[in-house]
Amino acid sequence: MKIFSDIAISAADIMLPREGTDLSKWAVIACDQYTSEPEYWNKVEQYVGDAPSALKIVLPEVYLTDKEKSENKLSEISVNIDKYLNEGVWAAPFEGFTVIDRKTPVHPSRKGLVAAVDLEGYSYEPGNTALIRATEGTVLSRIPPRVKIRQNAKVELPHVMLLIDDPEDTVIGSAWEKAAASGRAPVYDTDLMLDAGHVKGYAIEGSSSEAEAIVSALRALLAGTPSGMLFAVGDGNHSLASAKAHWDNIKKDLSEEQKLTHPARYALTEIVNIHDKGLDFEPIHRVVFGLSRDEFISKAGEYFKDAGMTAGSSEGQSFTIVSEGYEDVTISLSNPPHSLAVGSVQMFLDSIKADTDYIHGEDSVRKLATSGNTGVLLPDISKDAFFETIAKEGVFPRKTFSMGEAFEKRFYLEAKRIDG
Repeated sequence: MKIFSDIAISAADIMLPREGTDLSKWAVIACDQYTSEPEYWNKVEQYVGDAPSALKIVLPEVYLTDKEKSENKLSEISVNIDKYLNEGVWAAPFEGFTVIDRKTPVHPSRKGLVAAVDLEGYSYEPGNTALIRATEGTVLSRIPPRVKIRQNAKVELPHVMLLIDDPEDTVIGSAWEKAAASGRAPVYDTDLMLDAGHVKGYAIEGSSSEAEAIVSALRALLAGTPSGMLFAVGDGNHSLASAKAHWDNIKKDLSEEQKLTHPARYALTEIVNIHDKGLDFEPIHRVVFGLSRDEFISKAGEYFKDAGMTAGSSEGQSFTIVSEGYEDVTISLSNPPHSLAVGSVQMFLDSIKADTDYIHGEDSVRKLATSGNTGVLLPDISKDAFFETIAKEGVFPRKTFSMGEAFEKRFYLEAKRIDG
């Protein structure tokens, strides 16, 4: 394993299914998707059948509310991992990275780099100065169930997506072009189940010139970053936090030399350029139940009395109030309490202990904003200001943004051992 401590990554041993495996059945979407749609996961189970699949070594979170089913699946995960290891389901690993191109029904391309990151360089604590930082507040109660899965598993499959701020596309786009032009065969090239698109990936050996170029480009990005932040967690913050907690438990009993090379110290992730045209940032809106439009505006006026609130204006920081039977009203704040509209709104909703739901899509907000309820439409999050905002505010308010649609999330393909 080649370790690049200054940029918190390593060229780890990456495992992929052996040749002949049906990758359309192996690759399964991130376990934290479709959590309210058991019918989706029923379709996945039916499609996979008895074939080797990542489905059998992860726990879809849709089952967390069913204690008996989740316990059964948890007990099966370590058994299935051992079975796959013993039966040679995975081919011999290669040391390095994979560079990938993902196609979805809404975007023809989104490039990514699969690499192991050093958990010693990651923190979710507010105000930290780590190389890898959380973008949203971490709910500590969500970590133990995930640690339980990890501590009993010999292998991890990543769905964490990290972001880099690379306007010139010097890291991932450049790596993809070199790999595609090299004449090498892809290590996978497969359709994804249930109409989720297609993914193609090339192996980048850790000792290759392409790997050296990736490392050099990341170092250059870091050198040009005044905040000292190289990676921001886009998806899977709680999974990465769980990996960190698991590593913190393990390292207590290790020597300093063992700590440097233990595989649990390094978590496999997909790194994506925030400026990739195939990556959409969508706001997560709010619907407040049991509070009418007029009551909302009145209470907002009290809360934002020192924030220069104006109804009917879009100057300054603004958001829009919608409710059935009323015209939309835009609220602006000339002296907002938070640098983002979503932050100012969430602070207000927390202060009144509002019964709030977090909604994707304007149409869904309008359907729910019936008489007696109020919808809050929030503006887009600027990609250009994303890293700057994290450096300034620490983390975004909860449920600030979503990276594309559910079917665009990462599918499990690569794996890495995490046992000693």
